[in-house]
Amino acid sequence: MTQLFDPLAIRGVTLRNRIAVSPMCQYSCANGMANDWHFVHLGSRAVGGAGLVFTEAAAVVPEGRISPQDLGIWSDAHAESLATVARFVAEQGSVPGIQLAHAGRKASTYRPGDGNGAIPIAKGGWRDVAAPIAVPFSPNYPSPIALTEEGIKSVAKAFADAAGRAAAAGFRVVEVHAAHGYLLHEFLSPLSNHRQDGYGGSFDNRTRLLREVVANVREVWPDSYPVFVRISATDWAPDGWDIEQSVELAKQIAPLGVDLVDCSSGGNVPHVKIPVGPGYQTGFAERIRKQTGILTGAVGLVTSPVQADHIIRTEQADLVLLAREMLRDPYWPLRAARELGQLTSWPVQYLRAAPEGSSSRVSV
Repeated sequence: MTQLFDPLAIRGVTLRNRIAVSPMCQYSCANGMANDWHFVHLGSRAVGGAGLVFTEAAAVVPEGRISPQDLGIWSDAHAESLATVARFVAEQGSVPGIQLAHAGRKASTYRPGDGNGAIPIAKGGWRDVAAPIAVPFSPNYPSPIALTEEGIKSVAKAFADAAGRAAAAGFRVVEVHAAHGYLLHEFLSPLSNHRQDGYGGSFDNRTRLLREVVANVREVWPDSYPVFVRISATDWAPDGWDIEQSVELAKQIAPLGVDLVDCSSGGNVPHVKIPVGPGYQTGFAERIRKQTGILTGAVGLVTSPVQADHIIRTEQADLVLLAREMLRDPYWPLRAARELGQLTSWPVQYLRAAPEGSSSRVSV
């Protein structure tokens, strides 16, 4: 029986356990550049024992940021600012991962705490917000411009270019962000995609851009490194994207070289009722895993070691991704090992605090 602290091998990469730090926006960048905050934030989670440490969503183009303070990887300079982070994470025994994203019609908005909705140009916002159709997320959000087919091809290329930079910077897992109402999710859902061309209407047309992005990324991403895709398994809204379509999407993208589907939900339309509770999205990961055979990740109010271990033991998912709990406790994996009676390696600097019999982890 697989347990939380069993390794997970995907292609040529092996995670030391089934615990991942989920991508979490830090709103700490200037012009998309990583800095000391990202080094300490991500590095401490690697020291804390996570098997996989993801950066926050990294925008593949400047206009693809959610807020002016978001991370980017649209130039070689951005990749260079992340290389030290990737190296340090790997030195601690974790696998460095990066999430690639385009915010679509939810771009050029305030970061939390500064306001809500569209941010003015004078405060760092921008005009060229893109979407499948020229309909805003909500009345106070930016009014987007519908992408032309040429613009769509440019987006797919931007994802591939960003993946190439990420590989050169030392990342070993790449995740394509197709969830939470951002651009790729906007194309997937019939609620946000009313196009009448080859990228709208039918299921195959609505999934076309994501398939093209995945194919482009896989062409430049090393064959021995995994590709993940994060999806919103449902819009939680009538006539929207749902779990049935998510299962079919997983069947489409697996042959293109996707190794794991990271199962989140919601974010594409406002004012929906979501039954939030512990593990409320885990059933999506379980269903996609069982009906397609692809690896899945469970995310969403996974907080306790027993809960996370149960998800893995009962084969609901192959990986658990923690967000808020990792903000509260960067050393959650080390605490989880102690609570579950599992021995794991500790940084040699912290070994005096480790349970008896724990092995040391030395940077390489």
